[in-house]
Amino acid sequence: MRARFADPTILTFAAILLLVVLWIGSGMIGREPVEEAEAPPPRVPTVAASWSTAEEVTRELVLYGDVEPVQVATLRSRTDGIVEEAVAQGTRVSAGDVVARLSTDDRDARLAGAEAQLAAAERDYNAAQQLFERGVGPEAEARARLAQLEAARAELRAIELDIENTRLQAPISGIVNQVLAEVGSFVSPGGEVLDIVQNDPLVAVVHVQQTAIERIRPGMAARVRFVGGGESEGVLRFVSPLADAATRTFRVEAEIPNQERDLPAGLSAEVIIPYQTVAAHRVSAALGRLDEQGRLGLHVLDDENRVTFAPVEVIRARADGVWVTGLPPRVRIVTISQGSLAVGQQVEVQETPPEYLVGDLPEAEPEAANQVQDGGAAAADAPASTTAESP
Repeated sequence: MRARFADPTILTFAAILLLVVLWIGSGMIGREPVEEAEAPPPRVPTVAASWSTAEEVTRELVLYGDVEPVQVATLRSRTDGIVEEAVAQGTRVSAGDVVARLSTDDRDARLAGAEAQLAAAERDYNAAQQLFERGVGPEAEARARLAQLEAARAELRAIELDIENTRLQAPISGIVNQVLAEVGSFVSPGGEVLDIVQNDPLVAVVHVQQTAIERIRPGMAARVRFVGGGESEGVLRFVSPLADAATRTFRVEAEIPNQERDLPAGLSAEVIIPYQTVAAHRVSAALGRLDEQGRLGLHVLDDENRVTFAPVEVIRARADGVWVTGLPPRVRIVTISQGSLAVGQQVEVQETPPEYLVGDLPEAEPEAANQVQDGGAAAADAPASTTAESP
């Protein structure tokens, strides 16, 4: 063993190893410790933002329904007979116009007989009354003749009314929509002869949800847009005080003038009811964000260019943007950002490039460039509906 350690090769290797260790150690002794490099400051993200000033916006309830005539009257016969005359379908008539005639049959003969009976009853009564006044006739006879006279008068009047009822008069002004009893057909008392539609004014009927009915009052203005084109101004004339048991909605009627009668009934329509004016900002719908609580809002900047989250409520929407409330009267809205932003995060701000702004925007203010008069930012306006508010 001792001879092994005395091997020249091993001794040489050990000497070299010792020299290497001493050399390395001599380099570390007296050397100043190396300070750790400081981490570079976090990069401040750059965003684009635009100033927005609130404008007065009218909140509207948008509902859908049908246009109905103000009245539909079915003319019924009060007597029986064969239809001899009837106005044509589509005829415009006024209340009281004769629109159909029935055959009189034997009514003229009955009228002549009733007139003759009345004349005889008058003679008999006059004679009995004269005898009673002279004291030679009983009073009972005079009263009996008077009763016969009144009966004759009643009979004559009944026949006259029956003859008058063969001339059917329009109960309302309007247009004959349908002739139900053609010439030559027989109608009984109560039989339907024709329909008359009065479509001036028209009535737009919608059904309002429970959540929106408190905003509606009779007399409020309404704007009615018809399917197929056309628009008319109206007024709410009726708000049902009782909800429909099946749908829990309330019937609401908007009256629309139709003096020229150029609008037909039965059209589908969109009824827009303005109910409140508020200050709102117009922004692009793409700028909306959701926070951790699921609230809809926008990223806005404070005076020190820090990001804050502002919850908003959409009060109107159209294809080119939305109007929102919940923001200050004047606010700077983030329109473009790279990556996600955190509340309280410091950012560098640039003005929104013109190509990202839609619509006619005002000139930039000296102290705040690109103030967006119509709501701020990138894309632009927006219908909202309703319903019932959607309605």
